[in-house]
Amino acid sequence: MAEKSVGVGSRVQHSKFGLGVITGIRLTTYLITFMEAGPHEINQYDEKLEVTDAVEISSEIETLSEVEKSLLGILRKWADVQEVVPLGDRWIKGTIVLKPFDAKLQSKELPIEAFFHKIVMLRDRLRVLEQNINSHPKLSDADKVNMQQYISRIYGTLTTFNILFRDRDHQFVGEKGRQE
Repeated sequence: MAEKSVGVGSRVQHSKFGLGVITGIRLTTYLITFMEAGPHEINQYDEKLEVTDAVEISSEIETLSEVEKSLLGILRKWADVQEVVPLGDRWIKGTIVLKPFDAKLQSKELPIEAFFHKIVMLRDRLRVLEQNINSHPKLSDADKVNMQQYISRIYGTLTTFNILFRDRDHQFVGEKGRQE
């Protein structure tokens, strides 16, 4: 994608995910809600991403514009609807075994699919939290950046679980991964 500054509310086309709207902006990525694929975080320089209708960056659009309010309303409605995130093929029908050090205590087994579902729910709820922070009318920009850094660190902590995701697009990306 050509280097171009776009703001929240810009319409985009992605060759893999289809039509979408930018709902948030980070240092090197856009948070985009796609019509068919739901929310995704996409690198701003992704060659598969094309801006079809740019909305210029302005303080009005990035804070309380009508476009942003509408988009956030849609995201909140979708908060309980999860995007289908496929588990890596090698883990399907697998089991996680939690074995205590003390041999007298019983081990616990649970299906990887159930564990993976909880991780995906956690990721989706972090994304909603990010949107709420970005659109909060009383937080200063400095407060928003500070909170975003904490969320990025949480994502970084969760990268351990990336091995479970089939598609790289769904994996957690921490601060170091965003700087590349």
